[in-house]
Amino acid sequence: MSELKPHSQAVPAAVVFTNYSFAYAGSDRPVLHDVSFTLAPGSFTVLCGPTGSGKSTLLRALKPEVAVEGTAAGSLAILGDDPADLDPRRSAARTGFVMQDPENQLVTDTVWHELAFGLENLGVEREEMRRRVAETAHFFGIGGWFERKVKDLSGGQKQLLNLAAVVVMQPQVLVLDEPTSQLDPIAAKSFFDVLGRVNAELGITVVIIEHRLEDVLPMADRVLYLVDGGLAFNGTVSGFIAYLIGEQDPFAAALPAATRIAQLTGYTGADQPVTVREGRAFLAQVLAEVPALAPAENGSAPGPAAGEVALRASDLWFRYDRSSPFVLRGVDVEVRFGRIHALVGGNGSGKSTLLGALAGVRKPERGKVRKAGRAKVALLAQDPKSLFVCDTLFDDLMEWQEYGGYGEAQVKAVMERFGLERLGGRHPYDLSGGETQKAALAKVLLLKPDVLLMDEPVKGIDAVTKRDVAQILKELAASGTAILFTAHDLEFVSQVADVCSMMFGCEITCTEGCHAFFTDNLFYSTATSRIARRLLPGCVTTQDVGRALRERGAIPATAADAEAAGEGLR
Repeated sequence: MSELKPHSQAVPAAVVFTNYSFAYAGSDRPVLHDVSFTLAPGSFTVLCGPTGSGKSTLLRALKPEVAVEGTAAGSLAILGDDPADLDPRRSAARTGFVMQDPENQLVTDTVWHELAFGLENLGVEREEMRRRVAETAHFFGIGGWFERKVKDLSGGQKQLLNLAAVVVMQPQVLVLDEPTSQLDPIAAKSFFDVLGRVNAELGITVVIIEHRLEDVLPMADRVLYLVDGGLAFNGTVSGFIAYLIGEQDPFAAALPAATRIAQLTGYTGADQPVTVREGRAFLAQVLAEVPALAPAENGSAPGPAAGEVALRASDLWFRYDRSSPFVLRGVDVEVRFGRIHALVGGNGSGKSTLLGALAGVRKPERGKVRKAGRAKVALLAQDPKSLFVCDTLFDDLMEWQEYGGYGEAQVKAVMERFGLERLGGRHPYDLSGGETQKAALAKVLLLKPDVLLMDEPVKGIDAVTKRDVAQILKELAASGTAILFTAHDLEFVSQVADVCSMMFGCEITCTEGCHAFFTDNLFYSTATSRIARRLLPGCVTTQDVGRALRERGAIPATAADAEAAGEGLR
């Protein structure tokens, strides 16, 4: 048998950026500058960085159809070709793009047609199309809802359908811009499970922007870290962890709970724990070296004392029309002054509808909503762009000055508080997802509401900014404001909320103090709680773990104190 010879032509890199810079149209200030990196075929790369660092702009450059308008310098290539030189057919075969909002990418009315739509536009033969659609539906496990209407799917199913509709066109590079930011925790994990299979079993190169590093770092073989439009780090997951720790970068707050727990102990090994399993093994080893003690009482500080009821809903029933099923079924909830109340649950469980009813935007079919006296109620909707109507961010923040009784000084102060001072002249729609979220919250807070209702207020925001938002909410509650918000980010909820309610089947199934809620739950809980379960009972946050380890003498007091100061939330 003749000897096998190596292929005469080397496989080109999947993605190459060379000294790439970019400035938005009408601006001479680059949002990206001198970015250079190379990604191998079949790799899984996480692109992360603070809000507004240029991540989405960089990613969208790989897909001209969704690229931001502006002026670019330098070069980029996908499998050896400039994306701008590819016709639509070759572009679809080279690069697939999955957006943040599932609704923005769905274009047909049924699941099967959504899978076939891209192939129809590429002119794929009918038999080939049927074969591709069938095997893709099997791979993604969506055969059971193949005939369903898209509008009847949950948020997680819609995003999974978006991914399938891209993969059916067999792209070689898959680009995803925060694909799980609007998914509940369980739907997000299901999405990541499938995405891992797409990468591992199909060999498709994956480049993803994601704030849930807890979920994606274990799958990644490369991390790109952007800061102020420049590439601050390009390397392995372990190298990225070492970089953040060595630089004492505040972005280390985004690292997985297992890694942050290891840092509490001063661990400096290269094999930092990343997953819950690794975190449990590490914590068990730490505790094995400490004399056994009786389980310590949980040391979490209690929330503020309950104030008077600010807003109360009694037996709320709501449906969007007489022929539709009820979206709220006999819901009872109360929001108190000085308390932060979180509302969690799956996509489609009724959380946003309940906020709308409490704010007076939705009129319930049965039941009542009562508020205390002349309390001013403000609602931050899930789509922050719905608040913006002016051509510049500064003008938009000034829009409600007569009603809110504030002026330019207050607007400038809140812009500085949220890190928006350099964006006052930009159109609100030109902001990044995280910047838009911060700007919307800033606009609502200018009204100084007595009751603040927020639908996913930290969606698309990095870990450092989440800490800032959490501190602001704590300060508002301390001043007497009643706060109710929905969130899929359970880590954030555990750090800021006093009370948690879970919605399921359009009803509130339980309401508990935040700490008891996360301690009792198995799935709707934090990674820290899963790591510490039965090892350090009652620990929900890394601060809890630090306190418990300190009480057992496993770490010096200064380590736990440093963690508490870093979280700055309780």
